[in-house]
Amino acid sequence: MVAHLVRLRLRLLGNTLRKSVWQMIGMILGCLYALYMVGMITVGAIASGAAAPELTPLIIVVGGAVIVLAWWIIPILSSGVDATLDPHRFVLFGIPRRTLMAGLSVAGVTTIPGATTVLAVAGLSLAWWRTPAIVPVALVGGLLAVAICVIGSRAWTTALMPLLDSRRSREVLTIVAFVPLMLFGPLIGGVSGSLAASEPTLETVQGVFEPIASVLAWTPLGAPWALPVAAADGAWLLLVARLAVAVATLGVIWFVWDRSLAKALVTPRNPAAQTGKGKGIGWFDRFPATPAGAVAARCLSYWLRDPRYSAGIAVIPLLPVVLIFLGDGLSPLLLILPPMVAWILGFAVSADIAYDHTAFALHVATGVSGRADRTGRVMAVASFGVVVLAVFLFGSLAVTGRWDLTVMMIGATVGVFGVSLGVSSVTSVRLIYPVVKPGDNPMRQPQGAAMAQLTSQGVGMLLMLALSLPILVPALLAVVLSPVFGWVTLVIGLVWGPVALVMGIRLGARWYDRRGPEMLQQVVAQA
Repeated sequence: MVAHLVRLRLRLLGNTLRKSVWQMIGMILGCLYALYMVGMITVGAIASGAAAPELTPLIIVVGGAVIVLAWWIIPILSSGVDATLDPHRFVLFGIPRRTLMAGLSVAGVTTIPGATTVLAVAGLSLAWWRTPAIVPVALVGGLLAVAICVIGSRAWTTALMPLLDSRRSREVLTIVAFVPLMLFGPLIGGVSGSLAASEPTLETVQGVFEPIASVLAWTPLGAPWALPVAAADGAWLLLVARLAVAVATLGVIWFVWDRSLAKALVTPRNPAAQTGKGKGIGWFDRFPATPAGAVAARCLSYWLRDPRYSAGIAVIPLLPVVLIFLGDGLSPLLLILPPMVAWILGFAVSADIAYDHTAFALHVATGVSGRADRTGRVMAVASFGVVVLAVFLFGSLAVTGRWDLTVMMIGATVGVFGVSLGVSSVTSVRLIYPVVKPGDNPMRQPQGAAMAQLTSQGVGMLLMLALSLPILVPALLAVVLSPVFGWVTLVIGLVWGPVALVMGIRLGARWYDRRGPEMLQQVVAQA
């Protein structure tokens, strides 16, 4: 049965690639990049194992702990758990739960991240080539780490799935999950500060990494990676203790997954709905009684109630914290906050039609014009985006004290917001990719959606960057050379931003009017 599930996973992957040429291209590029990274890791491990045998094990423990943490946290933050083999699809087949778990675990290694992790483990084990007897121990520890990564990822996402049906619970959980990632900011800052305070010799670097690795070696994140270190030191009792930590971790996450999956398989998938008494017609009473106003009211209702929308902008409140860590305090780096938030808010519109799902049939059946549809969706984002951008703009100026750059900041923020909204108004019509369906858990990822999302979002980002250069270049000159360039940024931003927005709405509307039924067919086909 395990082999059958693996074959099924590979066959579904093959069918997905044959269905879309772009997904196949993305898959090939992803594999080539993964092979490149594995090659660099292998060469680096072999070289450092000879040049710095005392430092290499410490780096492996710290880096391995980061890999495990990424496997556990990134699926929660990215809402991208691969649901190709969704356990709920096997409910009626009577497959024993433990067999199903084993099959899903092995199938998880057939993904690009899973295969890359396995190959990276093999490459890292070659760091011990000077002591061949340690290589098998490193391989055993690496395989334990891979199992902890894959099973832990499944366990946490399955256990947290009921919470993520609620928008508020999901947002809180996302912030909680993001906290450990933010801790790497102070960690990296502390390491950099320690190295900068003294000469960056091998002994200095080793003195920085050694206490970190010694702590991580006793945690579920670093224990499997520390097994060959104990074997190389001849500390066999220490090796057994760390092996016990790794095995116990594997047993705990397997138990968590087993209990969570047992409950999920007998619980109907019915996302928690807010049941309350409606009062009035909501946002429809606050927008103009026009087709564009109706579209704006409906979209704004989604922005406030649909967790899929909030997931796209949940990172915005955390951006100041991340930039403070990166800039080592309240540095001028915070000045990039307003344009960055403007870009995120504008880019969030790029999946609007895909998120509509079958509800998009209302637009096609009622004959909503492309201009009304494009304008209404922009109005929905702008209704709260303008307030958010104003808070970030004046907040960053107040914190950094660079009020002399006010003119530049206004021009850059308005310009980038207009450009990003304009590009998204076009790409959301031309580049429709599979997204999480309404009512599904936000963590689920439709089959074959990863490559399509990567390609579509990559094209949109490149267009936004290219069209934003006339605004960003003078803005950078205003910071580096003279605030006089801020007036240039203001003029270009206030002119080019709205122009790009209007052009994007018109071009998107033209394609919308021409391809309305085809877009509906594409959205339904990707359901």
